[in-house]
Amino acid sequence: MKKMISLLLALALALTLCACVTPKTPMPIEDGDKSAAQPVTVRLGGLKGPTSMGMVKLLDDAESGATENGYAFTMAASANELTPQLVQGELDIVAVPANVAAILYSQTEGGVELLAAGTLGVLYMVEKGGETVTDVASLSGKTIYATGKGATPEYALTYLLSQHGLTLGTDVQVEWKSEPTEIVALMAEQENAVAMLPQPFVTVAQGQVEGLRVALDLSAEWDKLDNGSRLITSVLVARKAFADEHPAAVRTFLSEYAASTDYANANPAEAAVLVEKYGIVKAAVAEKALPECNLVCITGTDMKSAVGGYLQTLYDLKPEAVGGAMPDDGFYWMDA
Repeated sequence: MKKMISLLLALALALTLCACVTPKTPMPIEDGDKSAAQPVTVRLGGLKGPTSMGMVKLLDDAESGATENGYAFTMAASANELTPQLVQGELDIVAVPANVAAILYSQTEGGVELLAAGTLGVLYMVEKGGETVTDVASLSGKTIYATGKGATPEYALTYLLSQHGLTLGTDVQVEWKSEPTEIVALMAEQENAVAMLPQPFVTVAQGQVEGLRVALDLSAEWDKLDNGSRLITSVLVARKAFADEHPAAVRTFLSEYAASTDYANANPAEAAVLVEKYGIVKAAVAEKALPECNLVCITGTDMKSAVGGYLQTLYDLKPEAVGGAMPDDGFYWMDA
């Protein structure tokens, strides 16, 4: 009896210390799945912005025991904080820029797999103090504030400019900043300024900078090129070892994530409350930003086509942007 009581106390202590959310009922195990008969806890990572905004319903459901998987969530300001944890086995699934996923695939020699496209374009060109920015060509001769050097924002802008006969660094200058909030503060102090910002920070800026207007939707400008690709901001990648060991848990995650993004798109007011709950942005900002965040869960052949086309565009522009070579078919997890 004493031994049993000791074991129960030890178990209670372990559960108290565990910083994750566990599901109410065990996840069913499918044939061929190597998962143990216990619920799988997915160690999930997202960035502070749209990539995590699409997850908030999933996280809230997990807290209330309404998900099949358990989820331990880590949010970071940049992909550089998440990718080492994924490579080292400390996280199982992360949301990162599409080109970062391709670079990881190359660097780990196939150690990660692409599960889904999670966010389409969320980049916008905003202007204060005038209406001089009317299309991509009108950016010629301007200096732009932006974040995302070496990532999707830089590559997307470089490509769009090139398709209009302009060169980044020659025809259009960029002052790269580390945080969108820094750009918002700078624009508030100036009479005239142009910046490239992602949602939800466009909405944040509109609430703090008088006279700010959205001049260009870069996703719409990309689509006008009709080149067979789409502007993709973020994707979901998993450690291959985790996906191989827990395929049913990965399928369940994709189903629960898809439901979460659908909820956020259909119920921005309710989802906004959860966005604030998880420390991303205030609910008032989130409610306005969510409809502009292009949250999706694209899997399977549609994912391969959309992401592959986008990566090919980046590769043609700058091969090192995707790790020096286009990822092969092993990059795409097609078991959804």
